[in-house]
Amino acid sequence: MSTHDNARGIAKEAASAAPGFDPRRFKAMERAGFNRIAARYADGAHLRADLAAALLDAAALAPGQRVLDLASGPGLLARDAALRVAPGGTVLATDIAEGMLAEGAHRCGEHADAPCFAATDAEQLCLADASVDRVLAGLALFIFPEPERALAEMHRVLAPGGVLALSVWGPRETVPLIHRAQDTIAHLLPPPKVPRPSVFRYGQPEALAHVLTAAGFVDIDIRTCAFSCHFDTATAYWQAFLDLAGGAAEALGRLPQATQDALQAAVADELAAHRCADDRGGYLVPARTLVASARRPG
Repeated sequence: MSTHDNARGIAKEAASAAPGFDPRRFKAMERAGFNRIAARYADGAHLRADLAAALLDAAALAPGQRVLDLASGPGLLARDAALRVAPGGTVLATDIAEGMLAEGAHRCGEHADAPCFAATDAEQLCLADASVDRVLAGLALFIFPEPERALAEMHRVLAPGGVLALSVWGPRETVPLIHRAQDTIAHLLPPPKVPRPSVFRYGQPEALAHVLTAAGFVDIDIRTCAFSCHFDTATAYWQAFLDLAGGAAEALGRLPQATQDALQAAVADELAAHRCADDRGGYLVPARTLVASARRPG
């Protein structure tokens, strides 16, 4: 099998949905989940600061540019992008979770260089063709139930020569920040009737490059960004996972309290390998991501 065929196979497997998967139901759960965690998601931004900086650097932002930030959540990336495109630039922060956007608007205040916020679906953007110079999508592509549609929309709204910059989680084994909690859930709960799309489905550079190429992007550059998060306790780690988990957090939040307590208690066993040996104590949990930039042909 050629490298191209292998990449295409990886991408097809990454994008495939389980039988019975309902994109509308999935989006509704994600919307409810991210609305639930809006404030805590924003409070945890410092854990991902290095990744946010790497993504903004990959976008090559400059004063005067028009920027669209997809799945913006509370607008943390959009806020920093707005500073980079001032003066004269604009940033539109979009998300399907209106509670996230309200949290972002509250935190950004009414400064002249603050981003604008609008609830919209990344797979059906209400923007004109070629209307933005940059599209940002931080830890978002794997959330979209139909990512090919989202990428087609990104390509459509970008002006010729415009740049898409996005980040995704790396391969599962390189992201204990997520998979330690997932392993705890798998050990204590039965498998879901309809599996969620994997958050690691674009963790292989070949798969990510293939879907970007298939969407019509060129000059694709993919780099690794690794970071680690320190947690004083296993409980703090578990809460940080819930504060990132969107629809999964919503589903877990509907479980009986005793089950939620059991999950929180059990995660300490999964984290044992990450216990700090120095004076800090607690746990140091790593994560690897991919940061990609790609251009719409001019």
